[in-house]
Amino acid sequence: MTADTAVPRPEYLQVADAVAREKMIEREEVLEAMEMAMGRAGRQTYGQNKDIRADIDRKTGAVRLSRWTLVVEDEALEDEETQMPLRIAQKIRPGIQAGEHIVDPLPLIDFGRIGAQTAKQVIVQRVREVERKKQFEEYKDRVGEIVNGVVKRTEYGNLMVDLGRAEALLRRDECIPREAFQNGDRVRAYIYDVREEPRGPQIFLSRTHPGFLAKLFAQEVPEIYDGIIEIKAVARDPGSRAKMAVISRDSSIDPVGACVGMRGSRVQAVVAELQGERIDIIPWSSDIATFIVNAMAPAEVSKVVLDDDDKRVEVVVPDEQLSLGIGRRGQNVRLASQLTRYDIDILTETGESERRQEDFRKRSALFVEGLDVDDVIAGLLVTEGYGAIEEIAEVEDDELASIEGFDENIAAELKRRALTFIDRREGELEDRRAELGVEDAVVELGYFTNAMLVALGEAGVKTLDDLADLASDELIEILGEDAMDEETANAAIMAARAHWFDGEEPAVAEPQDEAVQGDGAQG
Repeated sequence: MTADTAVPRPEYLQVADAVAREKMIEREEVLEAMEMAMGRAGRQTYGQNKDIRADIDRKTGAVRLSRWTLVVEDEALEDEETQMPLRIAQKIRPGIQAGEHIVDPLPLIDFGRIGAQTAKQVIVQRVREVERKKQFEEYKDRVGEIVNGVVKRTEYGNLMVDLGRAEALLRRDECIPREAFQNGDRVRAYIYDVREEPRGPQIFLSRTHPGFLAKLFAQEVPEIYDGIIEIKAVARDPGSRAKMAVISRDSSIDPVGACVGMRGSRVQAVVAELQGERIDIIPWSSDIATFIVNAMAPAEVSKVVLDDDDKRVEVVVPDEQLSLGIGRRGQNVRLASQLTRYDIDILTETGESERRQEDFRKRSALFVEGLDVDDVIAGLLVTEGYGAIEEIAEVEDDELASIEGFDENIAAELKRRALTFIDRREGELEDRRAELGVEDAVVELGYFTNAMLVALGEAGVKTLDDLADLASDELIEILGEDAMDEETANAAIMAARAHWFDGEEPAVAEPQDEAVQGDGAQG
């Protein structure tokens, strides 16, 4: 059928316009779905294996049906239904090249009841796919927003929520404990994830997410919405208690007071939405020690000892404040830890004092025994911050001599005794290593100090094969977590395995400096 014989069908365009308006999708996408449906109906008449395509004129609605045949090189012919050898195609249309199509017009067909039903199914399916794609594009950019919906149904405790233009899932574990929703109830929740899946976009809601609390405050507090006050961190024990850190960009505005509101009106609105969850609002500080002190409220903190490398902190509280600092079932310290992202250990003032005294006693005893000095000199060294004999051996003479009560002669003698102690201990460790039977080949890898080699020998790791059979976590467990990191442990094990492959020589580590060897020997 040629273009001039195509019958105008404006009703097709009217149907496309109506569906596009109803489903709120593009008219062109509906017309493409109709063309796909007509093409499938055409294949039912002219052959399922043929490439039958329909084309709807965008101005008149006229439908043209045609068969498309791909021209391929003679030797590349695979499907005679949809392909044609080049030599035959050139007889039909001289000059045609491989990769082009021969398009043969076909007479229009009477769809009939079955064909019309099939076409309808195709159109509905295609429109549904377009709807789903549009939903995903709309909601993927709304992650982090609060939405309102109506509970549509319950499946195994999980709620399916109708958002109007899409359906979302509110899982049971994302609901606040003890709250219950019935079909038809309105629910407010936080979009925390949107995934594109074969059955359509999956929108996941939460009422326990920290972002839900932050967004609720943004709705209640204009200063947060306007960006004058910023929520820096949130930690929640859903339905029970929460901590929120805020900071004001305007020094004249109190961020905590603004969030609380007149007579607590603003915070109470959020508490009511969260089923009575108690909320501690604290000022955020760029100084981590100050921030941790604030986060531990309502407990008073008398001392903070930070370890930035391991993200750990020791918090000392008055004896009578210990239970308040820990909170019911550890809730207060747990939320403070989540808020600051530091692992928090709580000590009482009495406990911290006792531990400090015990630590002082142990360090002093180490110097008394190792350096053969009296308690006074050992105490002075500990007071100055020295904790290991290796530190005495490595420190500069003038720095050691600057300690009150010391002079250059005492400093030189202490360093001499420290070096003598280290040499003697290394000799003892070397003898112990040999006694345990740890092979020289393990030593020659260069990854282990004498103390590490003794630890290996005592664990039964004495040969390259013994070492090669270990996993990195097993090696670290034998040596101690502070002795070696995972990367070095893997390198040592791979070096021990090298002789298994094609007679390769084991890889040898770079010589470790004295400080590393000393630390490992002591550990």
